[in-house]
Amino acid sequence: VQLQASGGGLVQPGGSLRLSCVASGFTFSRHVMGWFRQVPGKEREFVSAISWTGDRTFYADSVKGRFTISRDNAESTVYLQMNNLKLEDAAVYFCAAVRIVSDENNIAVRQIWDYWGHGTQVTVSS
Repeated sequence: VQLQASGGGLVQPGGSLRLSCVASGFTFSRHVMGWFRQVPGKEREFVSAISWTGDRTFYADSVKGRFTISRDNAESTVYLQMNNLKLEDAAVYFCAAVRIVSDENNIAVRQIWDYWGHGTQVTVSS
């Protein structure tokens, strides 16, 4: 299993970035996909998730209205469009996959996620 995230970089506050995560080694179209982020010294936190077909999306309150998650099952890729970036969005962003989320109330719980990729650094600075 591989989850290869890319698209991070340096951006000014108010700017935009689009993260991508290409998956392989499992049936992408039968996994919920998600994004988490982590800053040094803090717990990895949930950012967003998307259902198998993309008909349901989930967002942390801190990113609602600014971030958009999407997926392309034909390309085994999940995206995170990040607009109006804030200083507090700076982190290492990780993509993750889970086969089934039995209780959507737990979607932000790290322990339910099966697969993790290496992160991509997002730096927000003026």
